[in-house]
Amino acid sequence: QVQLVESGGGSVQAGGSLRLSCAASGVTFSTYTLGWFRQAPGKEREFVAAIRRAGSGLDYADSVKGRFTISRDNAKNTVYLQMNSLKPEDTAVYYCAADPGVVFGRTPPLYDYWGQGTQVTVSS
Repeated sequence: QVQLVESGGGSVQAGGSLRLSCAASGVTFSTYTLGWFRQAPGKEREFVAAIRRAGSGLDYADSVKGRFTISRDNAKNTVYLQMNSLKPEDTAVYYCAADPGVVFGRTPPLYDYWGQGTQVTVSS
């Protein structure tokens, strides 16, 4: 059974930092593309960042480029999202997702497995 479990969310003031983690089990972790998405109240789920299976390819939404960094540790079956210079508009529930396919994309349906989400709240 595939499980993705996020942690590291919380409340922070604008300009602060948080590091999200997502631990995976039940998958051959190193063969999956991993992504982070977020969903704010009343809005659709949106792409944040993704990392290829070997970690050689990275992709970021324009809104977070230069502030967020995605990384993975295949030995620990964990993917991370380091978030710096946080803004109130970054407030959302953040989800990690795993894609077993070969397409490296931003579309949620590409990702077969999802975590339960972790809340990030940024106050001004």
